[in-house]
Amino acid sequence: MRLIRGLRAEMLATQRVAATIGNFDGVHLGHQYVLGELLKKSKYHNLPSVLIAFEPSAKEFFLKDEAPARLTNFREKFHLIKNSGIDQYVCLRFNPALATMSAPTFVEKVLIDYLHIRYLTVGDNFRFGRDRKGDYALLQSMAQRLDFEVEKIKPYLVNGKRVDSSSIRSFLAAGKLHDAKQLLGRTYSMSGRVVHGDKRGRTINFPTANIPIKRNRSPVNGVFAVTVLIENGLEKRGVANIGHRPTVDGTRTQLEVHIFDFSGDLYDNHLTVSFCKKIRDEKKFDSLKTLKKQIRRDAENAKDYFNATR
Repeated sequence: MRLIRGLRAEMLATQRVAATIGNFDGVHLGHQYVLGELLKKSKYHNLPSVLIAFEPSAKEFFLKDEAPARLTNFREKFHLIKNSGIDQYVCLRFNPALATMSAPTFVEKVLIDYLHIRYLTVGDNFRFGRDRKGDYALLQSMAQRLDFEVEKIKPYLVNGKRVDSSSIRSFLAAGKLHDAKQLLGRTYSMSGRVVHGDKRGRTINFPTANIPIKRNRSPVNGVFAVTVLIENGLEKRGVANIGHRPTVDGTRTQLEVHIFDFSGDLYDNHLTVSFCKKIRDEKKFDSLKTLKKQIRRDAENAKDYFNATR
């Protein structure tokens, strides 16, 4: 899959394309359905398939730290989209110029002049342009004049309910990992490269791999039973904490993973951590000794979970 960042002339489409546009946070079953429909149209019309998304998202641009928690950071989303079979991923920088661009101008200048869209598929609630005034009706009204075809995709339902990123965030925040998995089509995971931490885990015999989450807010918080995929293909089990680490006066959200039955140096390794069961919420303890006792109980709870699911 070819990644195209921004609207630089040397990176523009050289032929007409079939495209979809949206945020695609989480690349959940609803998104996967949209991508599947796009690939069918792409193959039928013999056109390259293109996904158009934004960094940051519009909500992150306008709401800053109050924006909803991201389900996937850029790298995670990129790899999920790549695995779908899409030909090109156009990542547009959401900046003041794009935020103030009118919807008709966006269609003419970006979708047509730059990206040469022949076919466009969008979700039923898609909005775009200044003040979110652009919608499917506007696209329809411009399609014939600008010689492109637009199609609205019906909502994707699971158990009679719409699949969307907001619902998945709510399930994750509540620790309902199975419900989130049903909408994602996979176990929820985070990935990142292991960095050096304060090494307190070693002092209490629970060394951890520390992974920056690279998003303003985490959709999950607390202690979890997890599986860990190391970039060499080795998969292990463990227990993870994601939060501010209040017992040691932590100030930033961090993912810390204690991997069972593992010894070795993981620094600079890229890990994928899948959240299997929530054990408890994060809390502040009176001392490191008390914290150590709780971590031991957390590890035993995680092992009991994995033993029960063999």
